[in-house]
Amino acid sequence: MTGRIHSFESFGTVDGPGIRFVIFLQGCPLRCQYCHNPDTWNIGGGEEHSVEDVVSKALRYRTYFGDTGGVTVTGGEPLVQIDFVIELFTVLKAKGINTCVDTSGITFNPDSKESVEKHRRLLEVTDLVMLDIKHIDDDACVRLTGKSNKNTLAFAKFISDSGKKLWIRQVLVPGHTDDEESLKRTRLFIDSLKTVERIEVLPYHTLGLSKYEKLGMEYPLAGVEAPSKERVANAKRILIEGK
Repeated sequence: MTGRIHSFESFGTVDGPGIRFVIFLQGCPLRCQYCHNPDTWNIGGGEEHSVEDVVSKALRYRTYFGDTGGVTVTGGEPLVQIDFVIELFTVLKAKGINTCVDTSGITFNPDSKESVEKHRRLLEVTDLVMLDIKHIDDDACVRLTGKSNKNTLAFAKFISDSGKKLWIRQVLVPGHTDDEESLKRTRLFIDSLKTVERIEVLPYHTLGLSKYEKLGMEYPLAGVEAPSKERVANAKRILIEGK
């Protein structure tokens, strides 16, 4: 089996526990206004690689990530290519390598038996899911990303009910995701989950602006600055400390 891959990172330190070999897959149905990788949206972009090729690349760095790190797939939205990820993780798990997927959960459809079964198979070979909650309010999520949050929240519960380790991530965008009401609602939702091990607040940044310029695209959040230290601290107090 082959997959469309944007790029690899051999020494990732913010994509799961320990040092990670990170695989950025092509394709994403979301259009997050703050996305810093618009070059990953097109499913036909990147380069085609076989599972065997990707495993071979990862194994070259096993000395570095050892038993405390592993392999993370991200994107784009990696589960647009869920069949590829399942096969890749199946091979990696057989070799004793820790696996992690960084996803928005947008591909999960709780009303589709096929979707539920594929995501169940994915979790069987996944050690950790890093789930991005774009916005707890559905209407706001549609405005921010172009899609509803219903699949994401359903997938969070599916992961929790499956007993799989879960990290929750929230990008803090001034004027969009940093109001206290939304943060408190997000924390209440997190409290309903049973397997959350970690909550991360990711401050919005503009490092991807040059990519929009290169692609000739208008940047949706032009003029929006990174959140202040005080706003970040407030979000962490609510989401992480639960205060």
